[in-house]
Amino acid sequence: MTIVFTAFHRRSAGTAALLILLIPVLFTKVAVVVAGPPFSCGPSSPAKGFPFCNTKLSVSQRVADLVSRMTPAEKVAQLGDIATGVARLDVPAYKWWNEALHGVAISGKGIHLDRGAVRAATSFPQVLLTAASFNDNLWFRIGQATGKEARALYNIGQAEGLTMWSPNVNIFRDPRWGRGQETPGEDPAVASRYAAAFVRGLQGSAATGAGKPPAVLQTSACCKHATAYDLEDWKGVSRYSFAAKVTAQDLADTFNPPFRSCVVDGKATCVMCAYTSVNGVPSCANADLLTKTVRGSWGLDGYIAADCDAVAIMRNSQFYRPTAEDTVATSLKAGLDIDCGPYVQQHATSAVQKGKLTQQDIDKAVKNLFATCMRLGHFDGDPKGNMYGGLGAAHICTAEHKNLALEAALDGIVLLKNTPGVLPLRRGAVASAAAIGPNANDVLALISNYWGPPCQPTTPLAGLQGYVKSVKFLAGCNSAACTAAATDQAVALARSVDEVFLFMGLSQTQESEGKDRTILLLPGQQQSLITAVANAAKKPVILVLLTGGPVDVTFAQSNPKIGAVLWAGYPGQAGGLAIAKILFGEKSPSGRLPVTWYPEAFTKFPMTDMRMRADPATGYPGRSYRFYNGKTVYKFGYGLSYSKFSHRLVASTRNPASNSSLLLAGLTPKSQDNGSYHVDDVGAEACDRLKFLAVVKVQNHGPMDGKHSVLMFLRWPNATDGRPVSQLIGFRNEYLKAGEKANLRFDISPCEHFSRVREDGTKVIDKGSHFLMVDKHALEITFEA
Repeated sequence: MTIVFTAFHRRSAGTAALLILLIPVLFTKVAVVVAGPPFSCGPSSPAKGFPFCNTKLSVSQRVADLVSRMTPAEKVAQLGDIATGVARLDVPAYKWWNEALHGVAISGKGIHLDRGAVRAATSFPQVLLTAASFNDNLWFRIGQATGKEARALYNIGQAEGLTMWSPNVNIFRDPRWGRGQETPGEDPAVASRYAAAFVRGLQGSAATGAGKPPAVLQTSACCKHATAYDLEDWKGVSRYSFAAKVTAQDLADTFNPPFRSCVVDGKATCVMCAYTSVNGVPSCANADLLTKTVRGSWGLDGYIAADCDAVAIMRNSQFYRPTAEDTVATSLKAGLDIDCGPYVQQHATSAVQKGKLTQQDIDKAVKNLFATCMRLGHFDGDPKGNMYGGLGAAHICTAEHKNLALEAALDGIVLLKNTPGVLPLRRGAVASAAAIGPNANDVLALISNYWGPPCQPTTPLAGLQGYVKSVKFLAGCNSAACTAAATDQAVALARSVDEVFLFMGLSQTQESEGKDRTILLLPGQQQSLITAVANAAKKPVILVLLTGGPVDVTFAQSNPKIGAVLWAGYPGQAGGLAIAKILFGEKSPSGRLPVTWYPEAFTKFPMTDMRMRADPATGYPGRSYRFYNGKTVYKFGYGLSYSKFSHRLVASTRNPASNSSLLLAGLTPKSQDNGSYHVDDVGAEACDRLKFLAVVKVQNHGPMDGKHSVLMFLRWPNATDGRPVSQLIGFRNEYLKAGEKANLRFDISPCEHFSRVREDGTKVIDKGSHFLMVDKHALEITFEA
């Protein structure tokens, strides 16, 4: 069998049609001989005697030598995602654009699962569901497995690059955002820890700590999209021309922390700038962001990439500079190194000729790019000789990775409603069942966007069939949009079986890159179909929601005929099996929502209002659990279990209050801020001495064993002056058997966890009381003069 595939552009449609082509390949054996990966500086290389091939020299020395040997035209040719080679120097061509959001994906230009011996890769849950596990060790292992599969594909010649443009660590600010599904959620603390953990795994670093990456990177991670980017196309407002107005306060305490963590804690080797224009300056032309902050304050050791066509868009849609040459010059001088697209390659030479750009500006960018390539081992000779040289086809879709995909789905699924006696079901106790809904038997509902063809996907229908002998399936809707519903057929089916499972929700047609929602309700006739089926069924029905963003299911909360509601996100290749295992009690649900679920009334507030904090004077309610003051459908951190857990928060033997005097040593609070201490004035040494330990005593009161996540928040005495209502400062999870107890330790750093951001963007610690909170249990910590 020979099948030809065409990879799609990140902004194009046609995903469903492509999957129809891909699925048959998952079950077709092929034997194709492919070339090995390109590399430089091998034994027969014409460049083997040059210093840039000498691995004993530093990366900066090697890069300086290589760039010094290149012509101006050869340098400019490196400044796009498709970089041409330099044959006379044995520099191979390279494709920078590769994706690895939740597994190796085909969305870029360098990964080829349409040819060769390997036609699938492990597809993990979409990021938002994985974030619901509140488990950074899990996030690390997913990054590690994804990086391993990417390197294996490279080794067997099915990848033309190891620069992975993942993860997406933007804040999920508005529930309508089409790409919120790709992110770790609305909370900057969660997004920051996710960023560091996933990056370390992807690049091959150690699981914990902020140490240096290994001598040879497994892959290069790129954190996107800096900064304050969270709008696609909403009521005619496009991401390509949206001019966001963002306060210094919101940038400092909401939008920028995940990117800082990527670089400082995860040691990411790339940051991608966004399409967004923030406060009048396009992100890819913002020297304060790219050079002063990302490379300067945070210390990026790597390169800065533009989102696809962002430089061209800066000229053609945002009209930021009068000519192409001005635009390219502004971007490179601001700190950009590479363009996703050919625009910089097309106009950089002319910009130099017209005196708008210097050769030194070009050299700086090219050096950053080649430094990354050298850290990936591309100039160390045959990659079979490095620490990843043994990876190959046998390391893709392994049993370990498949089990990890299942674990991630199991740990992320959130139980939102459970009427006593409804769940869990007992295996073998259900004689007949109906699986109704457009997402019941759709592989695309599992793998979301930025996907690679999955190995052995299991839909919810297939998952149920492993637990119930007789399962009848009805889509019920013509698609997830549900513009036409087979209500009568669904009602008749519901009456004929013992148990009804409804697999409803959204799809990439409602939420995706390039498409925001305008409503938070289930689309089309889904709600009326669910209600009709529930009213007709013999028992309360079980509703499983496969969505990225939140939906307003208030109707399901109050309907006694809907006995249980689960949110399964887009759960990856093992999603159907994970759902079945939770429904039938083989796993107690432990996921907790990483985003607030808002009511439909929230949509009266425009997506274009970027303010996080509420404005009581105008009725603006704010955004996220930290600042939102309106009604919710479900709160951030909400999630039920089949067991009952108790918590008790206690101080460690080291009393933090006794150390508060350290804050006073030699400090004079600013006159306009007498009630607080500036963190920069406290200093790193004093901040380190202030750290202490808090302990949460947890007990599983039964009746089931299971994982449990404990979230610790900080609350101030009041939420005035822009203080959050509360702020997550830590999370831990533990597997506890029924009746088992555990002490979970939380390392607390007052300078990091007790500080707040003022309007001018500076961080301060207030004098007086602070309260550590776990559920309703509080521990007061006081800083007094």
